[in-house]
Amino acid sequence: MDQGQQIKELYSVVFKLINEIEDLKNTNARLLKANMVLTQENQELKQKLEKYRTPKNSGNSHKPPSSDLPKLQKTQSLREPSGKKPGGQPGHEGTTLKMSQTPDSVLEHSPNYCTCCGEDLSGYQHLFIGRRQVIDIPPIQPIVTEHHLFEVHCKCGHCNKASYPEGIVAPVSYGPNVQSLVSYLSVRQYLPVERITELLSSLFNLSLSTGGVCYLLEKMKQKALPIYETIRQMVVNGKVTGADETGVNINGKNHWVWVFQNTRATYIAINESRGSKAISEIMPEGFDNKMLVTDCWAAYFKENKTSHQLCTAHLLRELKFFTQKYPENNWAPRLSQLIVQALCLRKENQVTHEKSGEINQTFSQLLTETIDQKIKELETFQKRMVKYSSYVFPFLENPDIPPDNNASERAIRNVKVKQKVSNFFKSIEGSDSYAVIRSVIDTAIKNNQNPFVAIKLIAILSVTE
Repeated sequence: MDQGQQIKELYSVVFKLINEIEDLKNTNARLLKANMVLTQENQELKQKLEKYRTPKNSGNSHKPPSSDLPKLQKTQSLREPSGKKPGGQPGHEGTTLKMSQTPDSVLEHSPNYCTCCGEDLSGYQHLFIGRRQVIDIPPIQPIVTEHHLFEVHCKCGHCNKASYPEGIVAPVSYGPNVQSLVSYLSVRQYLPVERITELLSSLFNLSLSTGGVCYLLEKMKQKALPIYETIRQMVVNGKVTGADETGVNINGKNHWVWVFQNTRATYIAINESRGSKAISEIMPEGFDNKMLVTDCWAAYFKENKTSHQLCTAHLLRELKFFTQKYPENNWAPRLSQLIVQALCLRKENQVTHEKSGEINQTFSQLLTETIDQKIKELETFQKRMVKYSSYVFPFLENPDIPPDNNASERAIRNVKVKQKVSNFFKSIEGSDSYAVIRSVIDTAIKNNQNPFVAIKLIAILSVTE
């Protein structure tokens, strides 16, 4: 092979290697770009998965139980194990059926003949040897009362016409017992409309349509409106008011259920807003010079004149979450322990000016401590506590101030149960009817009254058709 041919082959090899190098460069560039995309996606996924490492749930935050993800651990409670066995404890006084001293009827059972010899025993003396009672209810049938009107002509020529009793304005209508029963089943027992119609038909032989049930609920709401306003005034005039809010689905659109309550009254209202606008519309009098017990929702802090008590149960659940998620940091458990200590002092009636001062001083020291900036959630929580520092321990100064907002949450929970059973409210009118009647029921219960009797007293009232 001559020199020229060798040089030609060398050029061919060089050109081939150059092309391979270019291909490798392009491939490397593509891989680097793909690696950058995958690295960024990996970081984003890590951030998203971080919150599932110690997820927030109803046991360690103020999130409702309905938002708990499936296959999680059991809802954690703030209660500590008591060590007691479940069921009745030693010394617990049990209850059982007691005999009535005035039975409605007495049936006597005596032998008519001797089972040995067949002798007639009707002429023998019968000796009482025992008694038993059976409690039952009679068959329930609707009672139809027909009202006839008459007119009488006086000798003076005047025609005197009778009038129907108050409240009887339609040719056929349901009486107060049916109205109160429908309201009780729907609002207190959470039955959906269709199941109410089935129950009335099966047990009472009453043929009532779903539209008829809704009509009776609206009618009861109209009758209860004056009582509803009285309940609102009872809350307005109270010294301490608990408040809470929750979302509710009304015909596919989200609204908000607000509750304002104290030890004597519970007022529930529906509003389209979750902001301070709703509070102004529901309670235009405001809460000046009153103690408002709430969580940290910003709408409750719009008026600077209002005094507040933050719900310690909410705070403890959040602190429990931080303790679980960041076990290496001891700030959250120390604040949690301080709040529990204050609650114990309150429960045991051992609050003194000195002990209260010590707790507030320790609290102030915790607020000035430096939180690891890597723990953004806990740092944000500390800043919130600094902002609302004067609203954490007012319950130590005044025994009338509850340390938590559990009473308001219990009032709100009824609405969530109703929505869970019935899926959603189909109209604003229906949700308003529930809010009005439920306010009456909860207020009656707080005042040791029978809720059904309270509703029945309202059903007796007349309303303009």
